[in-house]
Amino acid sequence: MRLGVAAAVVGGVLVRGDVEIADGCVAAVGVPGAGAGLAVPGLVDLQVNGYAGVDVLDAEPAELLEMGRALARDGVLWYQPTLITAPLEKTLDALQAVGRALESPSPARILGAHLEGPFLSPDRAGAHPPALLRAPDADLLEAYLAAGPVTMVTVAPELDGALELVETLAARGIVVSLGHTNANAALAREAFDRGAASVTHLFNAMRQFHHRDPGIVGAALTRQDVVVQLIADGVHVDPEAVLAAWHVARGRLVLVSDAIAAAGGGDGTTLLGGIAVTVAGGVARTADGELAGGVFPLSAGLRLLLELDVPLVEAVDAVTGAPARLLGRTDVGVLAVGAPADLVVVDDGGEVERVYAGGELVA
Repeated sequence: MRLGVAAAVVGGVLVRGDVEIADGCVAAVGVPGAGAGLAVPGLVDLQVNGYAGVDVLDAEPAELLEMGRALARDGVLWYQPTLITAPLEKTLDALQAVGRALESPSPARILGAHLEGPFLSPDRAGAHPPALLRAPDADLLEAYLAAGPVTMVTVAPELDGALELVETLAARGIVVSLGHTNANAALAREAFDRGAASVTHLFNAMRQFHHRDPGIVGAALTRQDVVVQLIADGVHVDPEAVLAAWHVARGRLVLVSDAIAAAGGGDGTTLLGGIAVTVAGGVARTADGELAGGVFPLSAGLRLLLELDVPLVEAVDAVTGAPARLLGRTDVGVLAVGAPADLVVVDDGGEVERVYAGGELVA
């Protein structure tokens, strides 16, 4: 079967020609013939709090699988269910549900869970309930890790015991991302030296950049060993700031959706981990006005990068290869001969037209 595309992004290179699929795998690229559209690897979203009416913190495994099917229809074929700060038992139950869902077949596969709390700064809590935030605690961490497949933890490095927590997590192969933090540049650099590899949604819920106080933003952008995660939905970060971040962090920029249950729907009210959220005009906010996640698919970020004239292969990398590299996964976000045909066909503007998982048409 041929896809009928004009080109494909293969290993970070634009290859002109069609893509052929056989037995669920990519059989050939650069096949001569007229076509339209572009084949890219399936998208990889490292921050999904919910989607299509499903909230990760309240979801049963069957609901997570349904959420995965909705994500796949919008081009995401790998993702991290993300848990915001919640009561301990609720978080443990959610982690167990993620673990059970991970074992079931789905067009959008779970990479592992992203714990976005509770080791966050009350000064930069955002939509997280301040009363539930906790200082780093080894026993609490062990309870989380025992409950489910945790692959990423967001930490505020200024908390007592946070730097030791960073070292513990990094030593166990769990990605540490700094976020919801008031850390200055020096403290951020120390956390990166101790094993933190990334920042969670750059600019949002963190100390702001100032030319005499660059803070964690400046530290992350100027460290070549730090991956910068960013919500490029046109709401959380102004497009000019998105473009500036890309210029400074080329090759290590990762777009995330930070999607909540309202993603894929319209305006109205919803829940984010038990917190009431109102969506109006594509913007989700809590009752006190805090931004409360995103309501657009990850592909919206790809489209924004292309609108900003970011080179095509670099824009695609920000939603495929770069997030996979952060997790150390070489089998994810890949379009290559011999690899499973997990890919997306987009138009010239990055709009998703077709999605294939294992060579089967998903949407």
